[in-house]
Amino acid sequence: MSYDWTAAIERARAHAPFLAHGLDKLPALELLLRAGDGAGALAWAKAAGADAGDVGRALRREKLALAVALAVGDLAGAFPLLTVTGELSAFADRALDAAIAEAIHRRVPDAPSQGFLALALGKHGAQELNYSSDIDPILLYDPQTLPRRERDEPGEAAQRVARTLMELMSHKTEDGYVFRVDLRLRPASEVSPLAIPIDAALSHYESSALAWERAAFIRARACAGDVAAGEQFLAWIRPFVWRKSLDFGAIAEIGRLTQRIRANHSGPARPGPGFNLKQGRGGIREVEFFAQTHQLIHGGRHPSIRLRGTRASLDALAEAGLIDPADAVLLGESYDRLRQVEHRLQMVADQQTHSLPDDPAALDNVARLDGLPDGAALVAELETITEAVGLRYDRLIAQHAGEGDTAVTVVARGGEALEAELARLGFADPADLSQRISGWRDGKLRALRSEAARAAYDAIQLPLLTALAKAPEPDRALLRWEQLLANLPSAVNLFRLLEARPALLELLARILSLAPPLADALARRADLLDPLIDASAFDLPGSVAELAAEFASGEVDGDYQHMLDHVRRKVSERRFALGVQLIEGARDPMEIGQALSRVAEAALDVLARAATAEFERAHGKVPGGQLMVMGYGRLGGGVLTHASDLDLVFLFTGDHAADSDGARPLGATLYFNRLAQRVIAALSVPTAEGALYEVDTRLRPSGEQGPIAVSLDSFERYQRESAWTWEHMALARSRVLFGPGAGRARLEGIVRQVLTMPRDAEKLRADVHEMRSTMARHKPARGALDVKLARGGLVDIEFITHYLQLRDHQGLNPSMGAAVAQLAEAGLLPGDVQAAHGMLGRFLIAARLLAPDAQEPPPAARAVLAKACQCGDWDALTSALAESRAAVARAWAATFGETLEI
Repeated sequence: MSYDWTAAIERARAHAPFLAHGLDKLPALELLLRAGDGAGALAWAKAAGADAGDVGRALRREKLALAVALAVGDLAGAFPLLTVTGELSAFADRALDAAIAEAIHRRVPDAPSQGFLALALGKHGAQELNYSSDIDPILLYDPQTLPRRERDEPGEAAQRVARTLMELMSHKTEDGYVFRVDLRLRPASEVSPLAIPIDAALSHYESSALAWERAAFIRARACAGDVAAGEQFLAWIRPFVWRKSLDFGAIAEIGRLTQRIRANHSGPARPGPGFNLKQGRGGIREVEFFAQTHQLIHGGRHPSIRLRGTRASLDALAEAGLIDPADAVLLGESYDRLRQVEHRLQMVADQQTHSLPDDPAALDNVARLDGLPDGAALVAELETITEAVGLRYDRLIAQHAGEGDTAVTVVARGGEALEAELARLGFADPADLSQRISGWRDGKLRALRSEAARAAYDAIQLPLLTALAKAPEPDRALLRWEQLLANLPSAVNLFRLLEARPALLELLARILSLAPPLADALARRADLLDPLIDASAFDLPGSVAELAAEFASGEVDGDYQHMLDHVRRKVSERRFALGVQLIEGARDPMEIGQALSRVAEAALDVLARAATAEFERAHGKVPGGQLMVMGYGRLGGGVLTHASDLDLVFLFTGDHAADSDGARPLGATLYFNRLAQRVIAALSVPTAEGALYEVDTRLRPSGEQGPIAVSLDSFERYQRESAWTWEHMALARSRVLFGPGAGRARLEGIVRQVLTMPRDAEKLRADVHEMRSTMARHKPARGALDVKLARGGLVDIEFITHYLQLRDHQGLNPSMGAAVAQLAEAGLLPGDVQAAHGMLGRFLIAARLLAPDAQEPPPAARAVLAKACQCGDWDALTSALAESRAAVARAWAATFGETLEI
C-alpha cells in the first residue's frame, strides 16, 4: 500500500505549529519522511539523542524526533494507532529506566540499577500513550537492595532518586521536556513520600485500597528500574486486583465515578466546540471504563481477559462470551477513531488537551490536519461515534443502578412497615420474622456488620423476601437464608450479585427451599452462584479430557497449594451447577450422575499428576515404575451422586525392589505408598477452598491390613490366590482411571482373567447370599426412601448382577446399567429388572439432594423428585418405586430361592 507522505508533511506544516517547528529543527528526519522511509525515520529518531552528552538532553531530543516521526507517519496513514501509542509507551519506559539509573549513579557511581522501580499505570501501562500524555508511575523501592551512601537512610536515598527522576523527566529546558510526571496515583499520595517501600505498598493494597485503585491496576506494568522486583510485586497483589468471585460492586463503583465525572464536567454534553473527547459522554474514558468494568467483574474467573490494552480487552471479553461481539467491534473502532482525533488536537501545539477548540477557525484547523474539509464534518462524525458509545455505556450502568430503592424504603419505614410487607407476602408469622430480620441488621450477623454490607443488603431486601415468599417452602427457604448469612464472614459480593442479576433470586430461593446439601454448600461458598449467571452453566460438562484441561488451566503459578485450591473451586462449581440442573428438572438424573463421575475422574487425573510432579521434586522417579489408580463402586461404574465418596485402589508398575533416583531416594514400595497418600490427601484434605471428596481405600488387597499401594504383580497374585468372593464382586465394577497405557492394558487383562476364572456355582451362590444377609443385618435401610439399602433395592440388584457375572462370565461391564442390560439381553435377568434399575437409580441420585435423610420430604421436593423420575406426581412415584422393588424381589427369589420382605 502506498502512503502520501508529502501530503502528510504539508498538512503538518500548515496546521500544526509544533510539528512544523520540529520539522524545521530536524531536516534530516524530514528527508527520510518525504522519501516514505517510515522505519528509517523511527530508527533515526531513536538515535537522535546519542551525542547529546547528558541523559536529560538525550531524552528530550529523542522525544521531539520521535513525536515528529510518529505524527507524520500517523497523518500519512502508514502508522496504525497501536504503532503510534506503542512507540510512545516504549519510549516512556526507556526514559524512566534511564532516569532511574542516572539518579542512582549520581549518588552512588557505578552502582547497579536495582532496588528502585517504576510501575506504569493508565495509558502508559496499557502501552497506549498519546502524543502529550502525562505519565502516572508509582515509584517503589526495596530498602535492602537500593544502592545508597553509607550515611544515607534507605528512605532518604529513595526520595533523592525520585526527585532527580522528576527533574530529569519534567523540567522544561531549551530542548523541551521528556514527560510530565504525575505521582498522585501512589498510595495515600496526600501524605506519602514520592517513593514508597515495597512492603508498605503491599500492605496498603491488601488492606485499605479503594475500588478505583483496583481499576488502575488492571493496566499496571513493571516498566523501568528493577523490573523483576516490580513483576514480583504485581504478582503479590494479583488477588487484590482479580477477585475470585464475581464482583458486581465494581459496576456500582464505576457508575458512581461516571456520575461524578459527568457532574463535574462543565463542557458541552454533545460534540461541538469545547466538547471533551476524553471525559464527555460517549468518549474515550467510557470505552475504557466499559472494558475495565467487565474485567473487574469477571477477571478473577477468566484469566484470558486480564489484558491491558483497551482493544485487546474488548476482543477478549467478546471471545469469552461476556459482551456482544458486535459491541466489541463498535466500541473498539470508536475508541481508535476517538484516540486518533485526540492525537490531532495534541499535535497542533504539543498540549495535553482533549477538548475540541472553542474557536470555529481552530476547529476547522484540527479537522483539516486530520484530512477532513472542515470542523462541521469532524463534529458530525463524532456525534455518531459518541452517541453509539454513550448508549452502550449508559445501558451497562443503568442495568445495575437503583434496583434497591423500594427495599431501602421498606427498611427505613421501620418494624411495623416491614411486618406489614411480610404479611402481604404471605409469611406465616410476620411479627416474629420482622424482629428476626431487624436483628440481622443490628449486628447479630457478622456478614451485615459493615455499612457497605448493610447498604448492599438493603438494595435487595424486598426482591429477596418476595422471591423467598414465592419459594416452594417459604419458611424453610428463609430459615436456610438466615443460616447462610450466619455462616458467611462477608456477603457484600453476594448481595451485589443478586442485585445485578435479579433472576438469580428465585433460583436461590428454590435451592434453599428444596435442596439442603446445595444450601449447605452455599453457606460455605456463596460465590458458587457466580457461574449461574451464564446460560452455559446449564450445559452438561464435556469429556474427562476436556474437564481435566479446564481444571489444570488457570493461574496457579506452578504452586502446588494453589493447584489444590484451584481444582477445589472448579469441582465445587461444577458439582453445584449440576445439582441446580437436577432440581430445576433440566436433565435426566442419570445424565447428572454420569457428569458427576466425569468431574471426579478429571479431578483425580489433574491432582494425581500434580501430586506426582511435586513428589518427584524431592524423591525423583522409580525407573520403569508409575502409579496407577483404579476406581471401584459408583465411580468405577461411572455414575456418582452428590453424596458419593471415591472408592480407589492404588497400584504401581515396575520392579518393587527398585529405588527412586532423586535427592532423597526411596524404595519402590515405600515410594508409591507415600505417593498414593499424597494423592489421597490432594483429593480429600480440606484447604482454604474447602474439602473435595472423601476417599475410601478399603477395597485394596488385604483391606485395611494391607499397604495402600501394591505392585501389579502382587495385585494379580492376590486376586488369583487370596481374594474373597466379595472382592471379585467389587472387581466387576472397577475401572482403571489413571496410569500409563501399557500398565492399563495389563491391568485390564488381569481383571478380565480374574472375573472369568472357573467357579463352583453353588459355593458362589452361597457366598453371595450370606454376604447380603450379613450386610442387611449390620447395615439396614436408613429410612423409608433408602432405595439403596432397602431389600429389593439397588444393593440387591448389584448382588444379583455380580453373582451372574462371576457365574456365567456375561455382562462384564463396570457400568451397572450396561451390565444389567447385557444380562437381560442374554436371558439371565428378566427385563423388568432393567427398568427397576433405571427407576431406583434415578431416584437415588435425585434423593441425595432432595431427601438426603431418606425420609419423605416436604411436598415441593416430592414434586421435583416425581418429575426427575418421569412420574406424574408423588403417588405415581411411590407406586413406581414399589413395583421396581417388587421386580427386584422376584429376581432375587428366582436367583437365590429366598423371598424378600419389602
